[in-house]
Amino acid sequence: MLIEVYRYFDKGWITRYWIKTDYNFPYWPVHFLKPLAGDGMYYLFVLMGILSVFIIIGFLYRISTILFFLSFTYMFLLEQTRYLNHFYLIVLLALVLCFIPAHRSLSIDAKLFKGLHSEKVPLWCLWLLRFMIAVPFFYGGVAKINPDWLAGQPLGIWLLSDTDFPLIGRYFTEHWMILLISYSGLLLDLLIVPFLLFKRTRIWAFLAGFLFHLMNSQLFTIGIFPWFMICATTLFFAPNWPRLLVNRLAGKELWSAPKLSIELPNSLTNKQKSIVWVLAIWALVLLLSPLRHFAIPGNVSWTEEGHKYAWHMKLRTKKAKGKFFVKAKDGSFTDTIRTTELMPRWQRRKLLARPQIAWLFAQELKKQYEVQGYDVEIYARIRASLNGRPYQLLIDPEVDLGTTPYPVWHADWIIPLAHPLPKRKTD
Repeated sequence: MLIEVYRYFDKGWITRYWIKTDYNFPYWPVHFLKPLAGDGMYYLFVLMGILSVFIIIGFLYRISTILFFLSFTYMFLLEQTRYLNHFYLIVLLALVLCFIPAHRSLSIDAKLFKGLHSEKVPLWCLWLLRFMIAVPFFYGGVAKINPDWLAGQPLGIWLLSDTDFPLIGRYFTEHWMILLISYSGLLLDLLIVPFLLFKRTRIWAFLAGFLFHLMNSQLFTIGIFPWFMICATTLFFAPNWPRLLVNRLAGKELWSAPKLSIELPNSLTNKQKSIVWVLAIWALVLLLSPLRHFAIPGNVSWTEEGHKYAWHMKLRTKKAKGKFFVKAKDGSFTDTIRTTELMPRWQRRKLLARPQIAWLFAQELKKQYEVQGYDVEIYARIRASLNGRPYQLLIDPEVDLGTTPYPVWHADWIIPLAHPLPKRKTD
């Protein structure tokens, strides 16, 4: 996260995303959130950078993890058009780290506070972190079991622009190569965790994951995520592996590396029982939430209902074009609103392709006209294309989005996907 904070300063993203924008689209149910005024967002990122350093060195760890979780989660919730699965994962891990005693060894806190240092950690801490890394892998694979991915889309569309990729790029125009990469990604996501759990296959699974993420880092613009997941998979190695590695490189025992030992209690205390219940509920939420889209009508990549927080990573390419119409209820005027005149491309292309964000924009328009004393209706005429399909209407143009409630579960004003995936053209 220290590297990510640096990237936001280096690339000018703080100004781009929160200062030079007239609109922001927070997540439900916190639509009231606003970016900090003035240079506040810069100060927020400075704070996150400092907290990252404190967590690295184990200084005021508990306070630092809590403040980092709150700061990062606030930043994350400010803008839906910047949704990234790995940012969601960081929110979850930051919350968990508030409760895990990761500062008992090799930390400043362990030197400062008597009785804190320990060479042991509760086993549930290690397995909770392993579980939370396993979930994105597994559900990333489950999400790929859909007709479009199995047919090689949208990967086939994206790879056409990367034919200069080393060694295999020249084959990116071949359907067999597209299918090979598609199915390889699916199988790796589904199988990497089971293979990481067994000692005999662990190193091979790690190397396969390393190559997979390395390739993703070169093909796609996904920031720190590949490197983050490469580091995270080391959690599946024996907990003393860093110490063993240091000692091996030094040729002598510089760092005590006791073997893993598990001490199981004869019975659980009330505190331990409470921890078990909390962990069970937490695991249940993480296991069920990615499946909710199966209970919602329609193609999830089209409707976006149940898409977030479900580890649907790089599964669709979606283009959209359209405009909004503001009609006075007394019939005195009709205004045409084009998003190209109001917001940057990075924001409007997500707004038009995501019905829920289009709804938020309609609410903003309604508020602006109400301030001017007008009672209006807001309509959207948006056409979209999913994974190379022909364009079709995405939102019912006859529905007043200004008075329609937010679609917490399902919106009947989203027009179902009508076109099948186009057949691949062959020579």
